[in-house]
Amino acid sequence: MPKFKTTTEALKIVHNREQIRNLGIIAHVDHGKTTTSDSLLAATGMLSPSVAGQALALDYMELEQQRQMTIKAANVTLYYEQEGKPYVINLIDTPGHIDFTGRVTRSLRAVDGAIVVVDAVEGVMTQTETVTRQALEERVRPVLYVNKIDRLIKELRLPPDKMQEWIFNIVKEFNKLIDTYAEPEYKQKWKVSVQDAQVAFGSSKDRWGFNSDMAKAAGMNFKSIFEAYQGEGPQSLSQKLPLHEALLGMVIKHHPPPHVAQAYRIPKIWPAGDLNSDLGKSLLTCDENGPAVMMVTNVVVDPAAGLVATGRLFSGSVSNGDMIYLIDSKREGRIQSVQIFMGFQREIVDSLPAGNIPALLGLDIRAGETIASVKDVVPFEGIHYVSEPVVTIAVEAKHPRDLPKLVEAMRRLNIEDPNLVMTINEETGETLMAGMGVLHLEIATTLLQQAGLEIVTSPPIINYRETIRTPAGPIMARSPNRHNKIFIKVEPLGPDVVELIRNGTITENTEKKAVIKLLRDHGWDPDEARNFQAVDNRGNIMTELTKGVQFLQESMDSIRAGFNDIMQNGPLAYEFARGVKVVLTNYVPHEDAAHRTYAQLMPASRRAILGAMLTANPTLLEPILGIEVKGPSDQIGAVTGVISSKRGKLVKIDQKEVMTVVEGEIPASETFDLSEKMRGATAGKAVWNTHFKLWQAVPSNMLPGLVTEIRKRKGLPPDPPKASEFIDNE
Repeated sequence: MPKFKTTTEALKIVHNREQIRNLGIIAHVDHGKTTTSDSLLAATGMLSPSVAGQALALDYMELEQQRQMTIKAANVTLYYEQEGKPYVINLIDTPGHIDFTGRVTRSLRAVDGAIVVVDAVEGVMTQTETVTRQALEERVRPVLYVNKIDRLIKELRLPPDKMQEWIFNIVKEFNKLIDTYAEPEYKQKWKVSVQDAQVAFGSSKDRWGFNSDMAKAAGMNFKSIFEAYQGEGPQSLSQKLPLHEALLGMVIKHHPPPHVAQAYRIPKIWPAGDLNSDLGKSLLTCDENGPAVMMVTNVVVDPAAGLVATGRLFSGSVSNGDMIYLIDSKREGRIQSVQIFMGFQREIVDSLPAGNIPALLGLDIRAGETIASVKDVVPFEGIHYVSEPVVTIAVEAKHPRDLPKLVEAMRRLNIEDPNLVMTINEETGETLMAGMGVLHLEIATTLLQQAGLEIVTSPPIINYRETIRTPAGPIMARSPNRHNKIFIKVEPLGPDVVELIRNGTITENTEKKAVIKLLRDHGWDPDEARNFQAVDNRGNIMTELTKGVQFLQESMDSIRAGFNDIMQNGPLAYEFARGVKVVLTNYVPHEDAAHRTYAQLMPASRRAILGAMLTANPTLLEPILGIEVKGPSDQIGAVTGVISSKRGKLVKIDQKEVMTVVEGEIPASETFDLSEKMRGATAGKAVWNTHFKLWQAVPSNMLPGLVTEIRKRKGLPPDPPKASEFIDNE
């Protein structure tokens, strides 16, 4: 089917919600997501069948084609007919590498179903678990596609009965993930069944696949597949068992249309909204005649058209020229053009109704923004990222004249990838870029160079966090004019509350009643919970337990400013704080407002918190990465030796026929030469990937030297301050 007809035909049915499916393809790195997408594009006339499986059409960036890996999430709208009935399938192909997992997280907000692709030999891997958990947290229904079946025949040389047994073990392992991570209501309902055609098997490279419905209709089984590879070859399979029929058949049969999905997804992703209001009912039913409400999940910068915002339209319709409100930014904007993505190209469609994934031009907007045609809409729940930036580099233009161009290019990168954090060190003038890992930053710097910039980068620097190990205080500090006293105590914040803050459940904007309930449910004193005052998104919180203090509320902004400053610049090494609970226990203000200004109270608050934290056995937390290494069994000793030499520890060793999978943990600071060490030790026979796992206290014997090293790098005195410097006597 020619492409122009695809768009035209698709637009005829975008108003029929029953014939729309919003789909993501997710998987572990190198398990074949983009190759799978090729077959779906070929089936809908967007790609020549002769190159499907090799074109990697949705890896449309030059860098993606060069590295044979997906970096950005790509959208495409497909037109597909099944038994004479047309369907519009909005497909998003996502990255597999953990460094780009933020793009996966954002994409899942826009879809209702996911095809989870698993390599038949490698089975369920770490990132398979991560992306499946992300999907289930967003109430996105998964189906399973076991790819690379040909490897079982060519590499493992399994006969048909052993192939079937091997694959059913993968299905069983995948269902364990659903049992572990799905909400109780969906555990049994969403487990995949081979008999019910919720699992497909195939080879995306060879363009064939089948599910149980197709196998029955074609009279095919694993013995037929085995014999085809032994005899006439896989070409015959692609004619008898087209991969797209297996996958899109599963999607149409088991993934919900948008109005069905929104009935159970909206209560999860719009928790602060009123479901009984007119707007709530419109969102629950995906009503195209209601107010327009959309969440932007991805923003790209088109050199010619400017910002292109893509996302899920949950209610109403959007049209060219519409005025809309950017709810989070509290601004208005006008939509210049409504389009849909067809791979790397966009088609102008003028208008789209709820249930679809439009691309909007003309808005100055960022990913995660809620937009609406009416004011005072409660925004959607923030997108929760499974990782956070742990590596930083300094970037500068080689030629000073290119500095404005560099700033603009980095701003554009940050718009497209909010997980790249750009900051300017005011003391050194350095432009710093933090990312999920070394690869993430390597890709970002390559993109800057491809934009025509000559840049100089520093060696990667690990990001640390500061925390406290014991309670301390109350500590009293006076304001600079000595007329105000602030009393602060601190204590370690429980990991469960830190997680509530990190995942966006508790924010500055969360309704106070909800915060009080959450904190009380996690063991907080009722008074402390009720007097919650501030929170920062790295996992710190402030409350107060004063009694009958005058002028407290009008002074609270200044006191909170001290809290925010110290949480961004911890006492040991000016690293971000994490897991700190700050309690204001007393406040003795001067009666005259002229003596209790911001310039007096903010420093006093800051000094009291510093004194308390330095008394509370402070330490640094370092990022620990999970590492997963695959290789021949005879390389286990070499692999474990490398991990142990890097201050790492072994977690699990799994034997999978001819391949062994070693799982471990390793500090991020030890990974800069990991590639060189692992390749050397295993003669290049092992492959591995790492992912952020947790923050862990730096070993005590390393702490003083590390603090000194970080402080020197930041231009600070080598020794951290003493608590006594900030504590005033009565």
